[in-house]
Amino acid sequence: MAQYKVIKALLAQAKANREKALTSFELLTDKVVGIGDHSTGDYFKNAEEALDQLAKAEEQIEVLNRYFPEENPNKILND
Repeated sequence: MAQYKVIKALLAQAKANREKALTSFELLTDKVVGIGDHSTGDYFKNAEEALDQLAKAEEQIEVLNRYFPEENPNKILND
C-alpha cells in the first residue's frame, strides 16, 4: 500500500505541474497581465518554459497511468 501512496503522490504532482503550465499559457496568451513589461525574448522564453513543463507533466502522467493504473491500484506494473 505504501508503494501506491508514492505513485498517487507522483501523479498528483504531475497533474499540478500540468495545471501550472496551462495557467502560464493562459497568462501569456489571454491575459494582459501575462505580458506586462516583458521583452519579446522574455515572452518567448516564458512560453518555452511553460511548454517544456507541460510536455514533461503530460509524459509523466502517461507513464504513471500506463504502468500504475488509477482504476486498479493493486495491479502494479501494468503490462
